[in-house]
Amino acid sequence: MDLSRLTTENRNQKTMNLDELPVHDVLQLMNTEDHGVPEGVQKALPQIEAAVKAIINSFQKDGRLIYMGAGTSGRLGVLDAAECVPTFGTEPEMVQGLIAGGMAAMTVAVEGAEDSAALGQEDLVAINLTANDTVVGIAASGRTPYVIGGLDYAKQVGAATVSLACNFDAAISQHAAINIEVEVGAEILTGSTRLKSGTAQKLILNMLSTASMIGIGKVYKNLMVDVKPTNEKLVERAKRIIMAATDCSYDVAAQQFTAADENVKLAIVMILTDLPLKEAKLKLKQAKGFVRQTTH
Repeated sequence: MDLSRLTTENRNQKTMNLDELPVHDVLQLMNTEDHGVPEGVQKALPQIEAAVKAIINSFQKDGRLIYMGAGTSGRLGVLDAAECVPTFGTEPEMVQGLIAGGMAAMTVAVEGAEDSAALGQEDLVAINLTANDTVVGIAASGRTPYVIGGLDYAKQVGAATVSLACNFDAAISQHAAINIEVEVGAEILTGSTRLKSGTAQKLILNMLSTASMIGIGKVYKNLMVDVKPTNEKLVERAKRIIMAATDCSYDVAAQQFTAADENVKLAIVMILTDLPLKEAKLKLKQAKGFVRQTTH
């Protein structure tokens, strides 16, 4: 394979003496290089928007968002998927991250896993991929066989397909309906795509999941109304979210939080509509989960 044409594999001319620099200069260089990442992401906003709309469409059909990648790319997908559960109160199956080599690869590289297109297909078969799902294939290089195999299988099934690469004219772009390509330039440490490329991927994954959850009613105003209060800190945050959403007192928020079986969104609807639990549940269901629609 010819990696010379990949920007992610090029040497950064500004850091040729990286090993001789004092710590302050290394940090300054890293910070300066990082400044260009959001600009690269900005240029891809139209493609990111198309991907979000595809994901929302999947969610509206009870489909799932499936991230898949190898190495750092795979780990970032797993991370974003895991964060959706506490942030948006989703079931773990709704947003999933697949990494070449399985979960053991989160901490230890699995030899050859990313080079197998068949493994990408097998992992999607194992989770019973359907036409209602959206698959986002992530590869900084833009050429990972594991991702290509997964995207090809997703297209066969009829699922929506999105590719995310950190090189232009990426190979994986030929295997997905929606192509997100962000080129952030050579890394300060040659080939270490956990740096600028990883940052770009993280920014985009944040956008994909957050904007999609907003699109299905998981947010009211700018509040996490479907947050899962799984510890003391989150219980207090839940009450304060209720207060912020309804302009009620702490005591009222705490009372309605308990009355709503610790469901933040339901407590908010109960206060806003002055309805008891059963009627508030019905109202929220009719509004398809959008708090704002329950007050119209």
